[in-house]
Formats: sequence, C-alpha cells, structure tokens
Amino acid sequence: MTKWTVDQSHSTVGFEVKHMMVSKVKGQFDGYTATVEAADLTDLTTANIAFKFDVASLNTHSVDRDNHLKSADFFDVENFSDITFQSTAIAKKGDDYKVTGDLTIKDVTKPVTFDVEFGGKGTNPWGVEVYGFEAEAKINREEFGLTWNTTLETGGVLVGKDIKILVEMQVNPAS
Repeated sequence: MTKWTVDQSHSTVGFEVKHMMVSKVKGQFDGYTATVEAADLTDLTTANIAFKFDVASLNTHSVDRDNHLKSADFFDVENFSDITFQSTAIAKKGDDYKVTGDLTIKDVTKPVTFDVEFGGKGTNPWGVEVYGFEAEAKINREEFGLTWNTTLETGGVLVGKDIKILVEMQVNPAS
C-alpha cells in the first residue's frame, strides 16, 4: 500500500445548503487533513480513505454567519472541533466509485456514501505523479444534531435540511 496526502493548494472541501428555500449558501473548510492508502489509485477499491475537517476553519465569506455556524446552535466548535470521515467500503461503478464510510459530526456517526469521479493522473513539473478526484454526498444535517432553524413568514424555513458535501482533491505521494 502506498500512502497519499491531499494537496491542499489544489483541493477544496466545500458544502452547500438551501437558504430561505430560494437560494444556496456555499462554504468550505479551510483546514483539513486527509490520507489515502491504496495499492493502485487508478482502482480506488483497494483504498483506505480518511478525512478530518477543522470546524473552526469553516468559511462562508460572512463572519456573522460563520460565527453562528460555529456556535452551539450548529456545530458547537468549542465541544466538537472536528468532523471526521473514515471509509468502510468502496465499490466501482463504471469509471466512477461509491465510497461509503462513517461520517462523524458532533459525536453522531452515520454511514454516508460519496459518489466519486476519477479525474485522471498526471506528472507535475517536478516529476511527481498526482491523481485527481471529485466526490459528492448529500446528508440530512438534522440527523447529525444540526437542528437549529427558524420558520419564515412566507412559509418554509431559513436553512434547508439537506447539505451537499463537495470535495475536489488532488493527491500526492506522502513524503
């Protein structure tokens, strides 16, 4: 097995959620670590994948919203500083993959499946082989204890239940 790390300067871990039932708010975690161990990255079925997101690094480009999301109303960063994902099964479907694993938010662990697309491999200008992947999953935030919301006068709610997690990553051999 070869160990790979995510190249953070060429990767993004983001999310999006419906706002007021009419638009989407997008954000990302600026701080995270990830490792991939695999015999062959062109066949992810041999891989072991682990992510750890630093909740304090959450960034939606709105300081007030970020502070609210970090508060006890949502992520409660003072008591739950990390979100983790550990793969448990990987299945190939055509050229793509279904990566299932345990996602933990606020001490609640649930199985989640990411749809993963292999972007390809290449060699960077320094002679290092790199691989690219895109992954997406949808979770119900309320199942992870993220239940704060408010009802709108016009009907509906301020924050949607479904959160889309979006990962674009380039991995490099671990040094």
